[in-house]
Amino acid sequence: MIQIVWLACEYGRYGYRRITALLHWEGWRVNHKRVERIWREEGLKVPKKQPKRRRLWLNDGSCVRLRSNRRNHVWSYDFVADRTSDGRPIRMLTIVDEFTRECLAIDVAKKLTSEDVLERLSDLFVCKGVPDHIRSDNGSEFTAKSVREWLGRVGVKTLYIEPGSPWENGYIESFNGKLRDELLEREAFDTLLEAKVLIERWRQHYNTIRPHSALGYRPPAPEAWQPRAFASATPQQTHGAGLLEGKILT
Repeated sequence: MIQIVWLACEYGRYGYRRITALLHWEGWRVNHKRVERIWREEGLKVPKKQPKRRRLWLNDGSCVRLRSNRRNHVWSYDFVADRTSDGRPIRMLTIVDEFTRECLAIDVAKKLTSEDVLERLSDLFVCKGVPDHIRSDNGSEFTAKSVREWLGRVGVKTLYIEPGSPWENGYIESFNGKLRDELLEREAFDTLLEAKVLIERWRQHYNTIRPHSALGYRPPAPEAWQPRAFASATPQQTHGAGLLEGKILT
């Protein structure tokens, strides 16, 4: 029970299912029903209204749900805005692989331009490979001639959503919502450097540790899991409550 309460405090926006996945990852043998019961008994359950799912409507009135079917099939990117504690604006460029759900990058700066977009994409194409498509809204940084021409030269097809239709870019919108809910709305950044450090730390946690419901409560980049690093971040346990494989939660 102590570990459940600690995880709930550490990851305040996680529900009992994600907490169960983290417990399994640590080696606890406990099912989600028991975690849910303890969750309720300890008053940890926070009701959360779930948004309705929306479908993608084409110009001819037909309705489809577009899906990426492999790694590097479709990437999506977007901007997120925030402010430091003294009111100075900061901007983030978020990039996600829609199939793996991996966050490929979050660039943080006072200002981000189409040149910054090109620089980040160039680096990612070298490290991660070149996607078939990249989806975005119609922001000037994404529709700039230099960006469109460069993407065309390297063989990437651009997918621009309809104006005023953010649900057509649902994967990145969902990711940005998690970024806001789990970090930006909980942390006050005093400096740009602090924002960069904490946001990158959260990105690494999101990719390697955070259970993702759409992936069977696995993180987006399981090959990068670092159990020792995560275990070292948990509180010191006593009375036999260490991180030993096969232990039973009582």
